[in-house]
Amino acid sequence: MPAYEEIFEKVQSTLVDALGVDEEDVTRESTLQGDLGAESIDFLDIVFRLERNFGIKIPRGELFPENLVADPEWIADGRMTSKGLAELKGRLPFADLSKFEADPDIEKMGDLYTVDMLVNYVQSKLAA
Repeated sequence: MPAYEEIFEKVQSTLVDALGVDEEDVTRESTLQGDLGAESIDFLDIVFRLERNFGIKIPRGELFPENLVADPEWIADGRMTSKGLAELKGRLPFADLSKFEADPDIEKMGDLYTVDMLVNYVQSKLAA
C-alpha cells in the first residue's frame, strides 16, 4: 500500500488537473471550495479522476455525501445539532471534524472537504 506522502502527491496532481490550480496552492490543509475554488460540478470530476488515478471505485455520495442539511432534526438555527453531528461523523469518518464540532455553523461545512480528507479517504479505500 502506498504511503501517505505518495497518496498526497497523486491527490495533489489530481486536483491541479481537475481545478486548474497551482501545485503549491494544494496543501494538506487546503479546503476544496474556499481555498481551491471547487464548485459542486467539480466534485464529480474529482471523483472520476480519483477513481481513474488510484484504480478505486467511489460509490455516489460516499466521498461527498448528499442531503446533509435536508433533515430538520440535523439542523437548527443554521447550526448542526448533535444528532446531525453524529450523522456527519458516520458519513465522513475520514474527515477531521474537530473545528466544525466546536462551531457547527452549516455555512462552514464546506471547510470539511480538505486535501487531507481526500488523502485519508483514498488511503482507506486502498487499504480495504
